[in-house]
Amino acid sequence: MKSIALIKPYLRENRLKIAIGLLSLIVVDVLQLFIPRIIKWSVDGLTAFQIETGQLLLYAVYMAVIAILIGVFRYVWRLCLLGTSRRVEEGLRNCLFAHIQTLSASFFDRTQTGDLMAHATNDIQQVRMATGMGLVALNDAIVLGAAAIGFMLYINVTLTLFVLIPMPLITISTKFFSKQMHQRYQSVQATFSDLTEVIRERFSGIRIIKAHNHKEKAAKRVDVVSKEYVKENLGLVKIVGSFFPLILLFTNLSLAIVLYLGGRQTIAQTITPGDFVAFISYLGLLTWPMMALGWVTNLIQRGRASLDRLNRILETRPDIKDDKHAKPLRRFEGRIVFENVGFSYNSNGNGSPPALSGITLTVEPGIYLPGEFGVRIEDLVIVGEHGIEILTNTPKMPLVDA
Repeated sequence: MKSIALIKPYLRENRLKIAIGLLSLIVVDVLQLFIPRIIKWSVDGLTAFQIETGQLLLYAVYMAVIAILIGVFRYVWRLCLLGTSRRVEEGLRNCLFAHIQTLSASFFDRTQTGDLMAHATNDIQQVRMATGMGLVALNDAIVLGAAAIGFMLYINVTLTLFVLIPMPLITISTKFFSKQMHQRYQSVQATFSDLTEVIRERFSGIRIIKAHNHKEKAAKRVDVVSKEYVKENLGLVKIVGSFFPLILLFTNLSLAIVLYLGGRQTIAQTITPGDFVAFISYLGLLTWPMMALGWVTNLIQRGRASLDRLNRILETRPDIKDDKHAKPLRRFEGRIVFENVGFSYNSNGNGSPPALSGITLTVEPGIYLPGEFGVRIEDLVIVGEHGIEILTNTPKMPLVDA
């Protein structure tokens, strides 16, 4: 719940847009439910030879008006809900980047650039999907699914109960495969992070690679990581490629039940031909809500996991932090002294030896640079091609290159 607090300000800021988007989405769902009813009226009239051309034209006008309204309200909900998810994405990315700039150098020693890029792209994208399409799928699963089942029960209760038998299998399969796809996708993103880091390192160090004639070695390393990336993607493709045919199988199984049982009831005149066609249409509308039930759970879980990963970075504090009441130093007196200090790139003291040790440095006031500033150093540290040299008791001198 602590991680979810990251997106609350953006949701609160866009609450009016979210409300308008959800209302428009519900209107679209309701309008879609009227289309099978119009088809029923048309089919019943045609099979009974009791419909005129004018009545058919009126039904066609109804369909056209509903199609226009669906298009308008669908545009509104996509603009409001998906637009809000983009605002959340923008806010999180700006917040993450601003925080990363405050962290100490030791954080970047421990963290690969590719990992940070994955956080700034994939994790934020997962949060966007959860706050955008996750909300849409949840609404459709509840509103559209319940309404479609209600209309099917109104047509024939027995037929509806038989048809719903394969539907839970769609939900279970979607949840299972979504979890598998999530795990595969995480592996893909991990290898993508490695690939990004390897290529970045080679591009930034291209001069060294060419100078030491390590081109073949660098290319081989990129080739190995690229093949691993392709391997993980192929694993993801296998899961996705199995999922959609399975969903289609369950959907067609329900359709086969409708065709047999519903056809028999139509012949026995228990239901009208129009009811039979409308029932099939409602079955088509029900497929997406059944998928959404399994999909939305995994979508929200992925978004929450990504929020947790982002929150871990945002909770990381720099090693040296300014006091919240600190003020900029406009003028100061005295001098700056370092006595026997050292520096290590590893803050916990393990690993590489100190980069600097035993350094004594004094910065006196009142010395000038060309312009208005200057320094005097008792123990001058010079970094040259032979390493670090300490020159003690150097005379006062102007510095011409700041």
